[in-house]
Amino acid sequence: MDLGIRGKRALICASSKGLGRGCAEALAEAGVDLVMNARGAEALEQAAQEIRDRFGVEVVTVACDVTTPDGQAQLIDAAQGVDILVTNAGGPPPGLWTDWDREDFIRALDANMLTPIALMKALVPGMMERGWGRVVNITSQSVKSPIPALGLSNSARAGLTGYVAGTSRQVAPSGVTINNLLPGIHDTDRAASLDGGVSKKEGISVEEARKKREAGIPTRRYGTAAEFGATCAFMCSHHAGFMVGQNVLLDGGVGNQTM
Repeated sequence: MDLGIRGKRALICASSKGLGRGCAEALAEAGVDLVMNARGAEALEQAAQEIRDRFGVEVVTVACDVTTPDGQAQLIDAAQGVDILVTNAGGPPPGLWTDWDREDFIRALDANMLTPIALMKALVPGMMERGWGRVVNITSQSVKSPIPALGLSNSARAGLTGYVAGTSRQVAPSGVTINNLLPGIHDTDRAASLDGGVSKKEGISVEEARKKREAGIPTRRYGTAAEFGATCAFMCSHHAGFMVGQNVLLDGGVGNQTM
């Protein structure tokens, strides 16, 4: 399927690896030029060069921490005029509700709620002026089914979801859509970290921890970055102009909900 976005330009946050890298590759395959971001300059430039070589698109890199004011300023400056924004940031650490203090919540809100909002406020007005734009926020399955050990993530991402629900309806008349993409467990460093935590807590191997988690997924496997990226690319495509303020769950069927 031709996604109708060849020649567009996209900013993809946290895109040197994992789900962000999957989104960057899928958009590049559709002919989209990229602004890629990550904290580690070496890994970022390596990923960018591989995408340039493979897909022949223009790729600009900005190595910074997008959750900081300075990082946001650098990224916004480099991304002026983009047609597509994919926000993404690693989730806060797991723990017990009794472990977290005010500063823990502030850090989670900064990374997973306020950073995407800052990027949207800076870049969506230009999309509206041009009459076309796509925003996809990578959030979490916890928005629909809260995960007890991820209370910080549950809270911050739910706040972003509420913001998007209202804002998306306001910008839609200008040809701009904002939606959220909710990953379940995918085969990334984040999954490996969670499996490592289970391994340590339960005294089992990491492989056993993974198999135990896979057994609870109807597809009996983790998702891949490539299929996640393909879903993101469709949400950014010409064909998704009637999709507004939605939370697209990509979790292998873990969320057992009618709606």
